[in-house]
Amino acid sequence: MLEVQALESAYGRIRALKGVSLHVRSGEIVALVGGNGAGKTTLLRCLSGVRPAGAGRVLFEGADITRWTPHRRVAAGIAQSPEGRQVFSPLSVEDNLRLGAWRRGRAETACGIEKVFAMFPVLAEKRALPAGGLSGGQQQMLAIGRALMSRPRLLLLDEPSTGLAPLLVDRIMETVAALRRDAGVTVLLVEQNAVAALSIADRGYVIETGRIGQFGTGAELLHDPAVRKAYLGL
Repeated sequence: MLEVQALESAYGRIRALKGVSLHVRSGEIVALVGGNGAGKTTLLRCLSGVRPAGAGRVLFEGADITRWTPHRRVAAGIAQSPEGRQVFSPLSVEDNLRLGAWRRGRAETACGIEKVFAMFPVLAEKRALPAGGLSGGQQQMLAIGRALMSRPRLLLLDEPSTGLAPLLVDRIMETVAALRRDAGVTVLLVEQNAVAALSIADRGYVIETGRIGQFGTGAELLHDPAVRKAYLGL
C-alpha cells in the first residue's frame, strides 16, 4: 500500500531524514519506533504532505504522491492523527469530528460521527462540550476519531500514547488493533513507547538520527537485545 524510497528532509542545514526507505502492506500495523529527534514525526509529515520531501519518493497504492498536496492525499485515502492531538479547543467534540469529514456529505458525516461515538462512548457523552475541556486520553480519542472521519485506508498515528497513563495507553493500543481487525484500516504507528507499539505490530522499524537501523516483525524487535537495551529499558 505504501512504499517510501530513500526519503530525505531537512530543516535548514540539519538533515532530519537521511534516505529513509520502508513499506507498509495493506492490512498491516507497522510500528516506527525511536527516540526524541530521530525523525519519526518528520517522516509522517512528509507522508501526509504537510512537509515537502527534499529527495526520494512516496508511493501510495502504486501512485507517486511525493508532490501531492495534503488534501489530495486525504482524498486518496490517507489521514493523520498528529502528535500532541491538536484538537480545536474552543469547538465542540462533534464539530471537531465534522472538520475531519470536510469531504463527506451530510449523511456520510452523520454516520461517521455515530461510528466514532460507538468506538469511543465517552465522546458521545461529551459531544456538545468544548474539546479543550477533555482529558488527555479523551482528546487522543477525539484526534483518532477526527482522522477516521475521512474514511482513510491508511491511518498515520503519531505518538498516540504521549502523556497518557498506562491504562489509557492500553486502551488506545486496543483501539488501534481493532481498527485493523474490524474496519480493515492499515496503520503506520509512530511511537516512543516501543513495548506498546511493537506488541500490536505485524512489523516494525527502528529509526535513529534520520536513518532506518533495525527492522523485522514486532516480536523479533521486542526480543532483539540491542532494541531491548536501547528502547525498552531491559
